[in-house]
Amino acid sequence: MSKNNRTAMFAGSFDPITNGHLDIIERASKIFDELQIGILINPNKKTVFNLEERKNLIAKCTEHLDNVKIIYFEGLLVDYCKANDINTLVRGVRTTQDVDYELQMAHMNKNLNEDIETVLLPTNVKFSFISSSLIKEVMKFGANIENLVPKVVLDELKKKEW
Repeated sequence: MSKNNRTAMFAGSFDPITNGHLDIIERASKIFDELQIGILINPNKKTVFNLEERKNLIAKCTEHLDNVKIIYFEGLLVDYCKANDINTLVRGVRTTQDVDYELQMAHMNKNLNEDIETVLLPTNVKFSFISSSLIKEVMKFGANIENLVPKVVLDELKKKEW
């Protein structure tokens, strides 16, 4: 593996992408030459948006970033990374619970692929309470979330049946 590889992976379900995700993406895109956004394919998980919708929403939200690439992957993230010469994972953390969980994941990923490094980026404090799950939960009750997700996402969420 090349030590000059400056490609990183930010993976998740992104159902939907939030302003918190976008904050991490924008910041990580300044650090790495290429940032891949990996959408996990999990046929057992019920999502609001299908894979193509999530990819399109992420693309619209990141069109101002010329070094972002959006991909899908199945299976273990470390396997995808190894096959594609990616040795850095980017993870956003909001709370100490996130840090604990992400440290466990980082250690497991390192155990599975010794070339993998994990970079934890603390979220911007104004997004520290946002999660995709919470967005979906409050949308069911018609809450105003316009400051929590990009406008294009809000518009698409409003089209869904809750």
